[in-house]
Amino acid sequence: MEKNAKIYVAGHTGLFGSAIVRTLKRAGYTDILTRTHAELDLTDGAAAMAFFEKERPEYVFVAAALVGGIQANDTYMADFAMENLLITCNVLRAAHEIGVKKLLYLGSSCIYPRESAQPVKEEYLLTGLPEPTNEGYAIAKIAGVRMCDYYKRQYGDNFISCIPANVYGENDDLDPRNSHVIPALIRRFHEAKTENRPYVEIWGTGSAEREFMYIDDGADACLYVMERYEGPGTINIGMGKTTSIRELAEKIRQVVGYEGEIRYDTSKPDGMPRRLLDSTNITELGWKPRISLEDGLEKTYAWFLRGREERKE
Repeated sequence: MEKNAKIYVAGHTGLFGSAIVRTLKRAGYTDILTRTHAELDLTDGAAAMAFFEKERPEYVFVAAALVGGIQANDTYMADFAMENLLITCNVLRAAHEIGVKKLLYLGSSCIYPRESAQPVKEEYLLTGLPEPTNEGYAIAKIAGVRMCDYYKRQYGDNFISCIPANVYGENDDLDPRNSHVIPALIRRFHEAKTENRPYVEIWGTGSAEREFMYIDDGADACLYVMERYEGPGTINIGMGKTTSIRELAEKIRQVVGYEGEIRYDTSKPDGMPRRLLDSTNITELGWKPRISLEDGLEKTYAWFLRGREERKE
């Protein structure tokens, strides 16, 4: 991409989108196009098309999505499916119609089959059923990944996709009803510490394993892929190792400085037992992550504390 190219980052206020904007600016890109949800509702097909026709971006990063943790996904499955399908269809159609030079669509590691062999290779997509607790979201994101291939095959559009590991960090969702595991645990341990609570309760057994990647590594990988990968097919972006929820909770407790007990509510679901991406393809392209889980958690907690101070919570 040329440094003065017009680049649209859909979903720039969210975790991934904001990190992509930061990464682009650090890399010297000067014409970054953004719109808040209030300014542009991407579930509105006519509005999305009008925006693309007026602004005519040359490159597009699709990070806009309705996201959440196990509880939110399981509770609002229709909403997660419908909103993400609409965003995907509207943005890809508009990008095709105006002829963008290249588009990168962000998938999610939860779209792979629940029972996939580990580590999960890109070709395992659609070889089995996804985790039931986030099936609606997964189906919508699978559609996006596949549609990039369909547009490439049918029309020759340079649409690519990538599937990142679980990301966390600055601008993560801290809403206790919808947040993913790391921001949820950071908030829970911090509040338990400040309120002198004797224990923190965590859903499930703690045995589930996830691959956690700091968001700035994820955004750096997206830019790397946009500049070097042509597809077809998606490409995994990961750390190459997993951490159990039990291990993660202990690391977060240490970062926060909480000294109470950790209890596990085994009546609640663990979700997918283990999820590790095979990131061989992006490694062979020359990219690798730089930020360890320990350093990433420290950075995330520091951001969390700054935010609480600013909000006077």
